[in-house]
Amino acid sequence: MAVTNGLNHLGLAVHDLKQTTSFFVDLLGWTESGYDESYPRTSVTDGVVRLTLWQVDLSLNNEAFDRRKNIGLHHLALEVGSEQQLNQICMALKQRSEVEIEFEPELVGGGPRKHMMCYEPGGIRIEFIWPGA
Repeated sequence: MAVTNGLNHLGLAVHDLKQTTSFFVDLLGWTESGYDESYPRTSVTDGVVRLTLWQVDLSLNNEAFDRRKNIGLHHLALEVGSEQQLNQICMALKQRSEVEIEFEPELVGGGPRKHMMCYEPGGIRIEFIWPGA
């Protein structure tokens, strides 16, 4: 039996705190809380998942994460409630020039599950997935 009770939060180091916060709050409808200018950091939540976003020090030599080379976060997968929501997210992402879409909604395996992948403005790879039921 596991001694833990699920994910409390996931901390992400981000290139631009304002842009990444906007990605989650303005585009996906999440709620922001806990902004701390002294670090700087903030938290965002969809009511189930909570992310803490930490601004990296841009005066240092930052390097983009390579999911095939580096150990760490390969991607963040967020579930959506319907195929229609998945398609709506895709359409909204296409309107944001700072967001790179890796691939648009497609079947996972033989389906009916569908998913898509994108990179938020700072380069973190995010999957949106509809479980197909």
